[in-house]
Amino acid sequence: MSQYEYTKVELPFIESLKEYGYTHFTGAQLDTERGQNQVLLENRFRSALKRLNPWISDTNLERVIHQFSAITTADLWEANKQVFDWLFGEGITVDQDLGLGKKGQTIRLFNFDEPTSEDNEYLVVNQMTITNANGSIRPDILIFVNGLPLVIVECKSPKLQPEKQLPECVKQFERYIETNEKLFFYNQLMVATSRDRARVGTLFAKAQHYGLWTDPYPMHLDAVGSDRPQDILIAGILRKEVLLNLLNNYIVYDGKVKKFARYQQYRAVEKAIDRIISNKKPAMRGGVVWHTQGSGKSLTMVYLAKKLRRMPKLENPMIVIVTDREDLDNQITETFQACGFPNPNQAESVKDLKFQLSKGQGTTVMTLIHKFQAREDEKFPIISEAENIIVMTDESHRSQYKGLALNMRKALPNATFIGFTGTPINKKDKSTTGKFGSYIDEYTIDRAVKDGATVPIFYESRLPNLHMQGETLDELFTRSFHEYDDDAKERIKDKYVNKELILTAPDRMRDIALDIVKHFEEKILINGYKAQVVAISRRAAAMYKDLIDKFSNGAFEIAVIFSEGQNDTDELLKKYKTSKEEEKALIKRFKKPFSEDKLAMLIVCDKLLTGFDAPIEQVMYLDKPLKEHNLLQAIARTNRRYDEHKTYGLIVDYFGVSRFLDEALEAFSESDVKGALVSIDAELPRLEQRHRSVMRFFDGLKRDEQERAVLRLKEEDIRAQFDIAYKKFAQSMDRVLPDPKAERFIGDLKWVSVIRQLARSRYAVVDGMDISDCGEKVRQIVHDYIHTSGIEVRDPIAILDGNFKNELEKHTLPESKAAEMEHAIKREISVRMDEDPVFYKSLKEKVEELIERLKAEQITIFELLDEYEMLRGKIVEKVAGKTESGLSVYEEPYYNKLVEICESRSEYELKDIAKGIHQFIGQNVAIITDWTKKTDFKRQLNSKVLMQLVEQGMSVQEAGMLTGYFMALAEKQYGN
Repeated sequence: MSQYEYTKVELPFIESLKEYGYTHFTGAQLDTERGQNQVLLENRFRSALKRLNPWISDTNLERVIHQFSAITTADLWEANKQVFDWLFGEGITVDQDLGLGKKGQTIRLFNFDEPTSEDNEYLVVNQMTITNANGSIRPDILIFVNGLPLVIVECKSPKLQPEKQLPECVKQFERYIETNEKLFFYNQLMVATSRDRARVGTLFAKAQHYGLWTDPYPMHLDAVGSDRPQDILIAGILRKEVLLNLLNNYIVYDGKVKKFARYQQYRAVEKAIDRIISNKKPAMRGGVVWHTQGSGKSLTMVYLAKKLRRMPKLENPMIVIVTDREDLDNQITETFQACGFPNPNQAESVKDLKFQLSKGQGTTVMTLIHKFQAREDEKFPIISEAENIIVMTDESHRSQYKGLALNMRKALPNATFIGFTGTPINKKDKSTTGKFGSYIDEYTIDRAVKDGATVPIFYESRLPNLHMQGETLDELFTRSFHEYDDDAKERIKDKYVNKELILTAPDRMRDIALDIVKHFEEKILINGYKAQVVAISRRAAAMYKDLIDKFSNGAFEIAVIFSEGQNDTDELLKKYKTSKEEEKALIKRFKKPFSEDKLAMLIVCDKLLTGFDAPIEQVMYLDKPLKEHNLLQAIARTNRRYDEHKTYGLIVDYFGVSRFLDEALEAFSESDVKGALVSIDAELPRLEQRHRSVMRFFDGLKRDEQERAVLRLKEEDIRAQFDIAYKKFAQSMDRVLPDPKAERFIGDLKWVSVIRQLARSRYAVVDGMDISDCGEKVRQIVHDYIHTSGIEVRDPIAILDGNFKNELEKHTLPESKAAEMEHAIKREISVRMDEDPVFYKSLKEKVEELIERLKAEQITIFELLDEYEMLRGKIVEKVAGKTESGLSVYEEPYYNKLVEICESRSEYELKDIAKGIHQFIGQNVAIITDWTKKTDFKRQLNSKVLMQLVEQGMSVQEAGMLTGYFMALAEKQYGN
């Protein structure tokens, strides 16, 4: 860890937690408290158990400690899930007689009711070394509650390239897991921070799935006293007042994914609970949770249900989940089941619904709104007048303004109704808040995009001459039936013409199908994403299937999904009829990466436009009139995050829904729907700005001055700034291409890409400056240009390569030669530093000294080249086995360190000691296989080397410093 990282990130993190009441220790201060388990603070865990369970016997106390410290499962995922269940799920019981006979007694591990009480001990511990047979790890910060390491924090320097800061934290977590997975048996949260960037994730989460925490609710932002993301995250998640609540109620295992709530989910649930508890009248307890599409409403409902179950004041309430579509009912039931929520009962009929609702408290009922229907000659009965019934209605903007909703409220007259919606309606006759109550929490489209919870949706209008807008209906009709006379046209128009007839005109559908295939292959499929096509009818969907199949020539697979008609006789519809099981299989295939499954396009008319969650979908081709919330819900299918490369969703409009979009947006406040849909043209100003930002690095240079352009990127910090600007430019190009509007920037894109790759070669950047994250369209343009232009972009050439001097002479400028030599020498030093740290460190310092002398004009560029050649010669000789000391190449590193530490000893003595120590270590490790992984053997060898050095007349302090150094050398030389 660098000093800057420690002082600017780690230390402020610790100080913040101390201000919130944590006790701070360094790892070394706690070494004596750790038993063989290494990661538990067993004595503190034991003390907490006694505090929280004063009745527990010594036998049961040790049994619980052993249960936690000696977890035997070989699978980290199962171990983590098991520990979570002990801590925050079903818990732990022990058999003990408390006066009423021996029976199971529940163990308290935390005081959840009073999280800040002395029952709970919160420690922040930094730089704790944890060692096992695989090696040692030293996490930056661990947070222990009652002796259990529940949170791990990794810090990175703010000086690191911004886009690398948090991903590097996540990579570090992965290395920790590989070396010592036992620490992660107990882990619940993983915090990645660089002060100005901070996110939180869970075990095995990818970097892109770590979440922001930008609202410290219930604390006000002003009370934090800082607007730094790190400080806000600490206040929002790690304060004593909130941490145990979050761990206890806001983590679920959804299949093979451990999920932690986003801040808006936590905030919404806490506000809903507060409203339910603080209002006596059921009518005042309800309200609307308005969270935009794709921000996790279903999981918010799970978290709310989970916490409602645990509220003593509510006396184990009945929870009713209501949807208005069968696929949504199935989806949300599956979500509850996958998250381990106990016994969600899906009502199968009107009769079954009445039976389920009559069960009373502790029941969870999942139902369609349609099951609240009564025959014409009867009224829906009152089923329960209990007040501890909580009804959550998904997509509450629909179906809540008619008789079915009235029946539901009659059946449960004292229930609390909470509406969840991504598109609330504010019309006078259909108001979501008017029906359910005021907003409980709002999370807008614009906020979700800024947080990265969703991606922005761009809008692209295609084939304007084919648009089906109302004012052009006559024109389209005239064009489609031009062969008829005027009287015949009028008769046909009066009898037959409707939107479907016009939209399914063969010529029109052919042109659109061809355009879809071309657009999809060039802009979407090339990046590995998938698509939906929305047709006006089932027959139109089937026709598009045939046409797209024809034009795609097997490049990808297409499927049709539509509802089955009662009396379908049309052969085309029969051809694509699917059962429910077949439909589920198609959806499952569609969600897989294209590399695994070629099903890349679903054609629909009504299905999968709401409640369908497929993050791999990037584009929706619209050829159907959709209005109001149906339109907003449909386009939101493309806004899910998928991977770090999916930076936007796209709506391609063949119908002309833009005018309906304006109408749809009128039903909402401007702040609610800001950013709902952005024209692709809106990216052009950003593209122009990003183009200027990347080209400014080369102001004053002509296109043929490649060498001087590469020199502009010599300094590492300049290269980092350029790399960020380049990636943003490439990202915008990827969004706009293949639109002709991007054509004028392609020349500069090619040129700066070549300069970027040449700089990668010149300055020995092995991985840092590739274009893997710039989109396949950009990658193809760049690679094709480099290939066809004959530009040689080679891997960095090593200074040991026999062709190094010849390659160097290809540069005409002495500055270019010096730059390549400097970076080649630095790279070789970096690669070989562990072989002889003293020798290579001295060379590194010499390079830095020469650079400073050149800047101060104490030497010329030609003198610098001579000096670099001398340093290169030293490295070449060293690698060839020619040493300055005359010792072997393996003995000299020991000697160099001895010279540095023992200045008063003679050269002859130190050479003799170096030979002896090298030989002694070699003899000891030669007979032990995998010795570097055997902790006990290494500890014994460490002691023996220490004694050898003391016997050679070294002080204990000198011997201690040298032993660690020599053991590291031994692992490098004899590691297996």
